[in-house]
Amino acid sequence: MAKIAILGSGGFGCALAIMCANENHDVRLWSCFEEEIQTLKQEREHKKLLAGVKIPQSVQMTSDLACASDADLVILAVPSFAVRSTAAKLKGVLAPHTIVANVGKGLEQGTLKRLSQVIYEELPEHVNVTISGPSHAEEVGRGMSTVVVAASKDIKAATYVQDTLMNPNFRIYINDDVIGVELGGALKNVMALAAGVLDGLKMGDNAKAALMTRGIAEMARLGVAMGGRTETFAGLSGIGDLIVTCTSMHSRNRRAGILIGEGTKAADAVKQIGTVEGYTAAKCAWELAERANIEMPIVEQVYEVLFREKSPKLAMAELMDRKKRHETEDIWFYQK
Repeated sequence: MAKIAILGSGGFGCALAIMCANENHDVRLWSCFEEEIQTLKQEREHKKLLAGVKIPQSVQMTSDLACASDADLVILAVPSFAVRSTAAKLKGVLAPHTIVANVGKGLEQGTLKRLSQVIYEELPEHVNVTISGPSHAEEVGRGMSTVVVAASKDIKAATYVQDTLMNPNFRIYINDDVIGVELGGALKNVMALAAGVLDGLKMGDNAKAALMTRGIAEMARLGVAMGGRTETFAGLSGIGDLIVTCTSMHSRNRRAGILIGEGTKAADAVKQIGTVEGYTAAKCAWELAERANIEMPIVEQVYEVLFREKSPKLAMAELMDRKKRHETEDIWFYQK
């Protein structure tokens, strides 16, 4: 039995708390919003994101970060924009042996840093592990079969996370390509927004399959340029997460994209859906591609639609009208 503090009481935070409690771990669920904690205590259920799934009585709920002070494992389950501020609050709180895991999938706006880099800057004395892969909270919380990857340069720490969290319904592989795993998790959200736009435009299955296939090529292209490994993008945090996020209605990114394809302005679509990580990730990915001189035509068109009010139909037309290419043209890695 491990002492596990889960920071963030959204859908995935609650799903992990339920899963860990069902495996008899000592679980504490934290939120910075006292009202949210009181509602969860009273209802023992996240009615909006995990309706009908009860949170075990053994899960302690609190808005006091002292709940993490003696934890063996702290799991950050907050949106990417809140990772730095949450990690900063943990300074001086954690025990020396505590491992910090992050399940958020995104990039930090402005700095363009990966979330493991952000966590390390705030908590340099603690090893951190990235957990990623196809894992909708709606299914994890219900004990449905899920397979993810735990990535860290410290394989001992990744193995600890694997040993601690793995159970008959939640399988974990380990990987030392943190760059590839994190970029896969962040960039697939951009592609899911694009896939949703195609659905909103009623472009059909052929177009979506092409978008997903060329999307993974773009993700790998940028990932390799940043130091990741190509094969990682063929794994759980790459093609695995891309498939589930582009095809499932559990995906907030896809749902936002559908609204945009149907004519809703991007900012309004995001406001309607809630946390849409692909919105910020699209801008970050576009900036990273510009910085690295990497061609990412899908990301470029998504950026234009989201932030420059380009017509989704025109964006699709321009993607289809690009000049002829060889499918595996290596020069794409080096120049536009």
